[in-house]
Amino acid sequence: MSQNKGKVCYTYEAALEKAVQMENDGFRNYLKAMRKLKDKQARMILKDAALDELEHKHALERALVEGTIEGEHSMDRPVSTMNLDYVLHQKELSPDADARQALAYAIHLEKNAIDFYQKMMQGCEGAPMAKLFEKLHNDETRHLQELEDMYERHFMAEN
Repeated sequence: MSQNKGKVCYTYEAALEKAVQMENDGFRNYLKAMRKLKDKQARMILKDAALDELEHKHALERALVEGTIEGEHSMDRPVSTMNLDYVLHQKELSPDADARQALAYAIHLEKNAIDFYQKMMQGCEGAPMAKLFEKLHNDETRHLQELEDMYERHFMAEN
């Protein structure tokens, strides 16, 4: 058995297919949660997040056809986040979940995407694919920061 058991790198096409699947899974998670919520504001938060995932998926699918990721300039560097996922508890959303709970749920799903791309980057370290995963990772950090900023604006008390 190889010592690099956890390090796996994919071809460009296989990597994009894996990323498409991850984005689709995120979209489906948002859609499933959104459909059972009663709170209109909570549904809107998840709807926006679901649409972001759909945009990611479509960009990745376009990359499969065109051979490049559009909007690469926006993904050159990671964005600092507050790591609210460590403070907020992820749980399955009940139909009575409010906007705060929906936002915490979305923060956790985005953090899962960041972790996914981080692992893919590490698995492809030194290979051309690492750059693609780095860009996708950086884009996910930007989305996480947007969600955390919204959480901070609406739900964190100012001292």
